Amino acid sequence: MPPRGTEPSRGIKHPRWGLRTRVLALLLPCLFVLLVIDNWYTYQAGYQLLQDAHDQTLLESARALDERIAPDGAGTIEVHESLDRQSLLDGGGSPRIVLYAALTPLSESQGPERAAPPGPVRMLVGAADLPTPPPGAASERGSLRYDANYRGQPLRVVALERTLRDGSGRSFRLLVQAAQGNQPRREAWVHALGTALLRDGATVVIVLLLVWFGVDLSLRPLEHLHRSVLARAPDDLRPLDAHELPREVTPLVEAINRHIDARQQLLAEQTRLLADASHQLRTPLAIMLTQAGYALREPDPALARETLHAIVTQLERSRRLCEQLLALAHANQPAERPTAAATADLNQVAREVTLQYLPLAREKQQDLGWVDAGGDGATEPDSNAAAVPVAADAAELHEALANLVHNAIRYTPVGGRITVSARAGPGGACAEVRDNGPGIAANRRAGMFERFAKGSAAPDQSGAGLGLPIARAYARRNGGEIELADGDPNSAGSCGLAARLRLPVAPAAR
Repeated sequence: MPPRGTEPSRGIKHPRWGLRTRVLALLLPCLFVLLVIDNWYTYQAGYQLLQDAHDQTLLESARALDERIAPDGAGTIEVHESLDRQSLLDGGGSPRIVLYAALTPLSESQGPERAAPPGPVRMLVGAADLPTPPPGAASERGSLRYDANYRGQPLRVVALERTLRDGSGRSFRLLVQAAQGNQPRREAWVHALGTALLRDGATVVIVLLLVWFGVDLSLRPLEHLHRSVLARAPDDLRPLDAHELPREVTPLVEAINRHIDARQQLLAEQTRLLADASHQLRTPLAIMLTQAGYALREPDPALARETLHAIVTQLERSRRLCEQLLALAHANQPAERPTAAATADLNQVAREVTLQYLPLAREKQQDLGWVDAGGDGATEPDSNAAAVPVAADAAELHEALANLVHNAIRYTPVGGRITVSARAGPGGACAEVRDNGPGIAANRRAGMFERFAKGSAAPDQSGAGLGLPIARAYARRNGGEIELADGDPNSAGSCGLAARLRLPVAPAAR
């Protein structure tokens, strides 16, 4: 069996990809694409530089040969210094440079253009079958540069052209070529590119290892936090320590700490509720136990029956207290809203609550009435009264208003007046329970929403002090609030009390 606090979480689906895998999955394709682009441009730029360097070598060889060609003492154009006649790709080493020079006679009307000239071509030096410049050969810095095939081998050729006159004044077009095989050059560059790819691949592997190590190092505080949370006792609600965590994770830990604090406050509230409920129930139970013992010892049936009636009264009060405690517990639970928000007619709910408590008000000879929305006081329900639609649950509104009306009946003296009304305004909907009872001093009204708080001026002290807390809990559960204000003044000089239930108007009625 694993140690306490290390059991795997059941019912939790862990993500398929971890943070390390996600980082590498995002980084690896990007590195691959960048590597391909970089090597492509490196290949193009490097090969062009190599090509230019070799072209410069061929150009220098062609110019060296061109400088040696001039008319001799007899007026004949010859090569002044002897050159070895080299064959293409001679030997097993790197290809040698092959030189070629030829003269083409020009007529007097012809210039140095590369049109097909008349007369035989006289070769001065080199291989006679070396390819001549094609018509579309590119000219660069006074030379022609092109690729050609010679005896099945690829060549790189640089050619120079100029017009030359012999001793008798005849014009000739001089073509000088320097050629070299470029296949070994290309193979050497491909080999260099392969070496660069291996180097870049090793760099990518090192980068990935560094990223993996960096992510692992960054996640170690989270792993430590994970182990510390698992090692905690189930009732340990201390805040999590976020000092050593990465800055990006701190907001999450702070949010968790706020949730832990809210849960701790909820547990403390529930503990206080249980303690208060136990205290409130213990007194009537002790009274009933004493009364039951007295009834058992009383020989007079009339007195025993009177004691039983007192026990029934205490049982009724205890039942009312249990119902209020259940209602308070339900009202303090988070509301589970369906997809479509519930709506209710606040005016109709107010009328129903008033009708429900009419018999209780008549027992105390109180005047309980209601005012329909948009109308005056009435004694019968008005089917044409204006509706006050609110975004709330009708049953919960009924419970909230029932507690307000019940409180008003309990605290208003005999012969008092209680008025229930509902209306809609620019700031939202409002249901009001107004009486001319003893009221509550302004400095004590906020404390009346505490559990088991009672008004000291109440003529009937049998209440548990849960009516206002229940009403406020249901109001807040539906997005509303309970307010206490001055009500109707009475002959004793008291200002009475007005309990107002404020709620948001339903969206469709705005």
